[in-house]
Order: sequence, then structure tokens, then C-alpha cells
Amino acid sequence: MIRIVIAEDQGMMLGALGSLLNMEDDMEVVGKAKNGEEAVQLVRELEPDVCVMDIEMPVKTGLDAAEELHEDPCKIIILTTFARAGYFERARKAGVRGYLLKDSPIEELVSSIRTIVDGRRIYAPELVDIAYGDGDAGENPLTERESQVLSLIAEGRSTKEIAGELFLSPGTVRNYISTILDKLDVSNRIEAISRFKEKGWFK
Repeated sequence: MIRIVIAEDQGMMLGALGSLLNMEDDMEVVGKAKNGEEAVQLVRELEPDVCVMDIEMPVKTGLDAAEELHEDPCKIIILTTFARAGYFERARKAGVRGYLLKDSPIEELVSSIRTIVDGRRIYAPELVDIAYGDGDAGENPLTERESQVLSLIAEGRSTKEIAGELFLSPGTVRNYISTILDKLDVSNRIEAISRFKEKGWFK
């Protein structure tokens, strides 16, 4: 019997997924989590074979949870709406065994779970195309310091506040911002945040 934990913040999806997987003769849903933190607790407590996890959840995202469970024997499968190169790259680095999209039929999830339990990996073809097919390998073009500056902008900090926090002069921060806009090929801070988020590069 394959023991499964599901982590999904939408109640209806969580219930439906649980019911559908429980209908399989060789599967049993042993736990349901509404966020990444609950998922980590349930995996450690129940020691399931597989954890099927959404990405965008409150408290802790699915990718944060997957990174935390990296050393755990439980096999992590990401099930998400987002086919983003940055997310996929993080998931692979966290040792995730499967990355599937929510618009796939349930039969695909069921057969993927069995394949992954047998020791193989399954990634949605769309993701492999995005990550390797069009030259966009999902690599963040910003340096660590530039990423840090953009994260603080995303938190609503002013140039002066960022300068104070990072022990830089406001002029240096403005230079960083101009480099960030240049590298991301955008014309303002809002677009920069949006592009960075879309690629899944925010830590």
C-alpha cells in the first residue's frame, strides 16, 4: 500500500484529490495539510511514501517544505498550476521526484505516483521544454546583492531604507536598481518585481 500525504491550501481540491487517490486499490491518503509547515510536520510524523504538494501555500510554500524535507526518505511530488522555470529549477535542486501540472488528468497523477515509488522521476513535458528547450534555463541573472535589493523593494522599502539596511549609500542603491532594471529588461521597479516573481526567483 502506497501511503500518501497531500498538501494543498484549497479545501475543495484537497478533498477531491484525497477521495480520488483513496479509490485506488494500492493507495491510502494518511494525512492532509493546508500549508507547507503542516506538510513537513505530517511527513515527519506519519512517514508516508509520497507527499503530493502544491507550491503557493500560506505559512510555508511547497518549495520551502520540499527543501526542508530534502533528506527525508518520503518522495515529494509537486502538483501545481505554475509551469515556471525558476520554480522547476528550485524543485529539482530540492530533490523533488515529480513535478506535475494541475490540469493533467487524475490518471496521470496516479500512474506517476506508482512510477515515482518505483524509484523513477517524472517531470511534466511542458517544464522540460521551458527549462531546456528555449534557452531559458531559469537562471537568475542578478547577483546575490542585486537579488537582496530587489527583495527589499518588493517589501515596499524606500531607497533610503534599503541603503540603511545594507550599509550602502543611497547613490549605490540607485545604481543597483538601474542595473537590476537593465538585466531584467524592464522599465520600472514594479515590472522588475513582477518578472522576478514570475520566474520563481524570489527565495
